[in-house]
Amino acid sequence: MSLIEDAAVRRLQALGHELPAPTGTQFDYLPASRHGRTVYVAGQIPKVAERRLLAYGILGKEVDQDLAIRSTQLCVLHALAWVRSLVGSLDENVERILRVNFFFQVPEETFGSMSEIADAGSRLLVAALGEERGRHPRSVIGVRELPRNAPVLVDMDVAVR
Repeated sequence: MSLIEDAAVRRLQALGHELPAPTGTQFDYLPASRHGRTVYVAGQIPKVAERRLLAYGILGKEVDQDLAIRSTQLCVLHALAWVRSLVGSLDENVERILRVNFFFQVPEETFGSMSEIADAGSRLLVAALGEERGRHPRSVIGVRELPRNAPVLVDMDVAVR
């Protein structure tokens, strides 16, 4: 599918973000798939190269809040890149974000900032797609371990035309 340069991409660029090229996986699954009018994006981790992440480890220990926010935003950007690769244009072909799940690798003791960190990802979707199409229901979940020792993993479902 040919990609269209659209306002959503320009809005992200104005905020200092670039959509990365969709990065494949070394494992046996699809990073994203389209079924009818829905795109399902598998869990995205903060990849900066095929086998390298922006950050590794547990929130509040190896990963401070600023790095967790940047990692979360990068996961959202990867998810949008996969959506765009399947539908061509975020402006013309995305109806709305249906649901986002934010998973964070957290310490055994309580870690209370997950919602604030997830807000950075949610705000990025609203900035890119606008209030009506970008605001979404979400879950924020703390877990003991994520693939490749990632501090965050984000998946989403998107209604498309």
